[in-house]
Amino acid sequence: MTIPHFGEEPDFDQRPDRPEEACGVFGVYAPGEDVARLTYFGLHALQHRGQESAGIAVGDGETVTVTKNHGLVSKVFTESDLDSLTGSVALGHTRYSTTGSSTSWENAQPHLSAIGHQVIALAHNGNLINTSELRDSLKGNGVRFRSTTDSEVIATLIGHFTQQHHHIREGIRDTMKLIRGAYSVVLITEEALYAFRDPHGIRPLVLGRLPQGGWVVSSETCGLDIIGAEHVRDMNPGEMVKISADGFQAEQAVPTEKPSLCIFEFIYFARPDSVLYDCTLYEARRLMGAALAVDAPVEADLVIGVPDSGVPAAAGFAQASGIPFGEGLVKNRYVGRTFISPTQSIRQQGIRLKLNPLRHVIEGKRLVVVDDSIVRGNTSRKLVQLLRDAGAAEIHMRITSPPVRWPCFFGIDTDTQDQLIASAKSVDEVREFIGADSLAYLTLEDMVIATGRGADEFCMACFDGDYPLEIPESVRKGKLVLESCG
Repeated sequence: MTIPHFGEEPDFDQRPDRPEEACGVFGVYAPGEDVARLTYFGLHALQHRGQESAGIAVGDGETVTVTKNHGLVSKVFTESDLDSLTGSVALGHTRYSTTGSSTSWENAQPHLSAIGHQVIALAHNGNLINTSELRDSLKGNGVRFRSTTDSEVIATLIGHFTQQHHHIREGIRDTMKLIRGAYSVVLITEEALYAFRDPHGIRPLVLGRLPQGGWVVSSETCGLDIIGAEHVRDMNPGEMVKISADGFQAEQAVPTEKPSLCIFEFIYFARPDSVLYDCTLYEARRLMGAALAVDAPVEADLVIGVPDSGVPAAAGFAQASGIPFGEGLVKNRYVGRTFISPTQSIRQQGIRLKLNPLRHVIEGKRLVVVDDSIVRGNTSRKLVQLLRDAGAAEIHMRITSPPVRWPCFFGIDTDTQDQLIASAKSVDEVREFIGADSLAYLTLEDMVIATGRGADEFCMACFDGDYPLEIPESVRKGKLVLESCG
């Protein structure tokens, strides 16, 4: 669907006012364990990273079987599905589409394919920036594609090089030399698990160990926690691991480039109980809120956070400012992404499907409302109106990230540049658009400080336009549509 440019009256309920993540990946090698159920629970922990489809593939020593479909993890799999998925190695995937149609079953992952007589399944988090070039080259060699995802391109390349070398590790290594962009990938054969990460480490991937000795890979540490696995370490950028009956083998498949973990993992994507760069996301977000209280103080009666990622930051703001912290918004945790389309009249109720204000808490109060980001401005505007309708006397929006002015090419759906409200409007114009009494963003410097790391370890292109890889002109022209974002 095309979103109108600013200045026109868009249908604000059609798109979320959040950057949307590509997916979550999970893999386990644990002979003798119920690997399908371990993966099922791992996907539950990663459900926030993708809600359009889910899938599990299992290798039983002879073949690989996959079950996948549209919908949430709890809806896709039944007890009988999990009972039928027996083996020693498994991988799982939750998807939010940034490439390929979200309605095609073939685009749901894991992607299943064959390398000669061997079956593989592959799951991918991220986005390639040279997909079209690679796809055209493969088509020129007679390859026919079943889906429209870059994940199938990765699987096809691995198959091509594996047939040349007769070893999957060599196939993966040669593929990593060709593909460009963000990728954290898990792949299984009938009896082994492979995982590999792009040389910039844009998308996260962690390694864990089960108490009984099996190995786990996951997009986040919360996927390890839910099944009782110990977090061993993050996978290194450019690293490949193989886990099989021969043990755990790791190698630097391609040289590491400038570390560029997506900083939106700290702001919004990752669960607050996950750990990245040895930092708990809850603590990082709390520190972001505390920094906002110092940078942008305001006289108010109550600090509230927008669930869920805004809540730790609101607690930090309240602690640093001395303004009481309260719960003013209740989240409906069972709405999720629905496949039942609401009518126009229901759509006009908008944000009430997900958030409901506590009138007795906020009526007559001067509110500080802490949220993680403003991307298009649609949800923030509805949120402000919702709070005013509930009797808020003043609404002061505080955002724990800088203005989003540049689109992402690495697996986050931020649309074209002219659809990012801060790329075309000043802070005061954004404030006026959303209807708040005041608006302030966290500075880039203070945001980075809250992570406990240095600015040179992140991709922050959505804020500063400095992309870790050169974006091909054919890809840039579709999203970078403004002459200036100053």
